[in-house]
Amino acid sequence: MTGTVIRNTGSWYVVRADDGQLFSCKVKGNFRLRGIRSTNPIAVGDRVEFIAVEDETGFISEVMERRNYIIRRASNLSKQSHILAANIDQVLLIVTIAHPETSPTFIDRFLASAEAYRIPVILLFNKIDLYNDRERQQMEQWMALYDSLSYSCLACSVLQSEGIAPLHDMLRGRTTLLSGNSGVGKSTLLNVLLPGLDLRTEAISRAHDTGQHTTTFSEMYDLPEGGSIIDTPGIKGFGTFDIERTEVSHYFREIFRTAQECRFQDCTHTHEPHCAVQEAVQEGRIALTRYASYLSMLDDKDEQKYRKPF
Repeated sequence: MTGTVIRNTGSWYVVRADDGQLFSCKVKGNFRLRGIRSTNPIAVGDRVEFIAVEDETGFISEVMERRNYIIRRASNLSKQSHILAANIDQVLLIVTIAHPETSPTFIDRFLASAEAYRIPVILLFNKIDLYNDRERQQMEQWMALYDSLSYSCLACSVLQSEGIAPLHDMLRGRTTLLSGNSGVGKSTLLNVLLPGLDLRTEAISRAHDTGQHTTTFSEMYDLPEGGSIIDTPGIKGFGTFDIERTEVSHYFREIFRTAQECRFQDCTHTHEPHCAVQEAVQEGRIALTRYASYLSMLDDKDEQKYRKPF
């Protein structure tokens, strides 16, 4: 039988068969021996073949070829990856200027990973009801930057149901990955988009102004207007995986365009003479935050960066 993985709890996978029936499945014993260097060889959104047994249970025997996926380096594991979701049409990345603060490096790393698979990203700037004048100005600057790079940007307060009306049309008929740091409002948004879902939400830690995990596993939900949304646990950092050092510049749209003017074809945009990218940064035509994110991704090939300390 074939179907789609709609829930991943770590040891069990809920598969919706093509006829709509749900099966609780485990992976066949030899599946993990095939050289898959991932903490989750099967992700929500995967199309799979499975063997059904009694009591609506089964064993997954094969993962079909993926159209795309969002992948990041697993925490403190230099050799392994973690796949957030597979076979998606777009990403809805929720970011917050404060309460908690989403770093521009996190945003840029996520965008670059999505760019590698040509997956569109919508940036949803949440919690505008909480921002002071300085924070609101910073949000407007970030939105102007990413809008200039042709990323869709929305400002909203999910809690106050302000500014989210356009989302319904943007999500309709598509499979969307919902992601962001812990505490940015993913569960609150899902409760708005899916009345009656009643996901648990947590207040932000006052001591550290950080979010707390409320989602512990990934799950796909059907949207009332058609399409589906995949909820994932909040993530702190985004270590890139499976991107060669020479490819990093390809996934920063403005750096890739500007690099055509560099003197050397293999320019890394770090130290070479007559580098158009470095000149653009100095002249303010490429944002310093974006260039810093690019440099940080170049360092990701240093595997010592992600090894556990002894």
